[in-house]
Amino acid sequence: MEKNKFLEAQEFNNIKEIIYNSAEKYSQRIAFVIKHQEDKNVHYENITYKQLLEDINKLGTAIFNLGYKNNRIAVIGRNSYTWAISHLSNLLGGNVSVPLDKDLQYDELESSLIRSKADVIFFDEKYADKISKIKEQGNTNLKEFICMNELEGYLNVKDLIAKGDELLSNGDKSFLNAKINENEMAILLFTSGTTSKSKAVMLSQKGIASNVYAMQCVEDIRKEDTNIAFLPFHHIFGSTCMIVMIAYGVRTVFPDGLRYIKKNLNEYKVSVFVGVPILIEAIYKTIMKEVEKQGKTKIIKIGTKISNFLLKFKIDIRRKLFKQIIDALGGDLRFIISGGAPADAEIAKGFNSMGIEVVQGYGLSETSPVISAENKKCIKSGSVGIPMLNNKVEIVNKDENGIGEIRVKGPNVMLGYYENEELTKEVLKDGWFYTGDLGYLDEDGYLFITGRSKNLIVLKNGKKIFPEEIETIVNRLDIVEECMVYGMPEEDDKNDVKLSVKVVYNKEIKEEKYPNLTEEELFKIVWEQIKEINKTFPRYKYIKHMILTDEELIKTSTKKVKRQEEMKKILN
Repeated sequence: MEKNKFLEAQEFNNIKEIIYNSAEKYSQRIAFVIKHQEDKNVHYENITYKQLLEDINKLGTAIFNLGYKNNRIAVIGRNSYTWAISHLSNLLGGNVSVPLDKDLQYDELESSLIRSKADVIFFDEKYADKISKIKEQGNTNLKEFICMNELEGYLNVKDLIAKGDELLSNGDKSFLNAKINENEMAILLFTSGTTSKSKAVMLSQKGIASNVYAMQCVEDIRKEDTNIAFLPFHHIFGSTCMIVMIAYGVRTVFPDGLRYIKKNLNEYKVSVFVGVPILIEAIYKTIMKEVEKQGKTKIIKIGTKISNFLLKFKIDIRRKLFKQIIDALGGDLRFIISGGAPADAEIAKGFNSMGIEVVQGYGLSETSPVISAENKKCIKSGSVGIPMLNNKVEIVNKDENGIGEIRVKGPNVMLGYYENEELTKEVLKDGWFYTGDLGYLDEDGYLFITGRSKNLIVLKNGKKIFPEEIETIVNRLDIVEECMVYGMPEEDDKNDVKLSVKVVYNKEIKEEKYPNLTEEELFKIVWEQIKEINKTFPRYKYIKHMILTDEELIKTSTKKVKRQEEMKKILN
């Protein structure tokens, strides 16, 4: 990427410096909006950047006063302002923050707390039953249980902020003066474990801060923007993006749930959000479904051709031409970042043709997380953009097509896997992190992901198939809600596999288009569509077997399919 294509940004050594800078620079701007709802009465509480820092410092001071300094503090709950300040107070005080997946089953949650050796936990009242049981069982190292809401029998964040305020007024500066070692472990993060038991990733404040800076250098986010926090904060992409938004001086709001996406976009006049492809695709499909219902599909196609032609002459009429569609999404939506999984290039193209910019990035928990990203000046269909300015990316062990394993070196690379030296040595070699992902770099330096090495399907004749490539095409069928492509062992030759797909059909589309069909009749229709897709591929990529269901695929909290668990289900 040429130097003049980078945006200007200030680089910081740690997260404490980022928060203090934003509190000074954007003092009276709104950092977070808290929605309070009782029955039909709704009111909104605006938290300024000045108050954000004050609340972090008050909470952190109270935690220090309880005796927790240089400790490990877990955080579990839905995305909220209290989640944000709980996590940030850990980081600004030099404690290790342990963000935990709110969807963990009891045994997994207890195991994560034991493995992390957490001393304190901040928890959302929604998970009080699990926390109460953990407290009762006494198998963890936890000594303090702090509820994010007011809950009888527990310390709570509101009271601790009041206590911290009192302590600060009396001259307690222990938290304010806490020194940050940006090169030590600051976040202990459990991966979602889509292919194996979750690994505990050790990340430093320097690593996160370097990634925040790199993202600011490429993405056109503005202080006037309103961001909606869809990605779960316990996921590194979600929590790093939260800090990115703070670094920009953006206003962040919280969604009421996936069912209320459209309502929330309108309610808050959202202009930017970061989401996983499944969410972005759902919004796009909703738009297109409405367009089809109104019989405007042809008009949209003609409009797209006209606007694309005018763009060649630097005349941009997209947002005027598609104003009605953009207004249905609140009227201000202009920028979407897709991450966490490969996105469908056609969906991105569709949004961009309407004047809503969609870029995608690529990264992992182990890289804090972003390795490469697109921006408005660097977009190439099918790619995940160009490596971040402080990353070095290489492709190793290439095959005859130039596809090999992606490895990365940079300040954002993890310190290692916690208490797992053997696994750390497998993936970290001479400062390089070996991602386990397969891809290639083209002549212009754009990175293309072809699949995950563990997902690669190898046929007996040596031919290799990337399931993600075929899934993207199958998912474009309107009847398909989601799918998973896999290799089914051949009955007469256990050393070979036949390419198969498990298709989850969209119930609404079925009711709308095929209301009276039996499952068997629907199967025949979908199978005919799959056979048409087969014709677009070389013969060795033909899908030869299909399972049709209305049952959702097993996924992580960031909507990645748990392939191993799905395969167990299919084979049993």
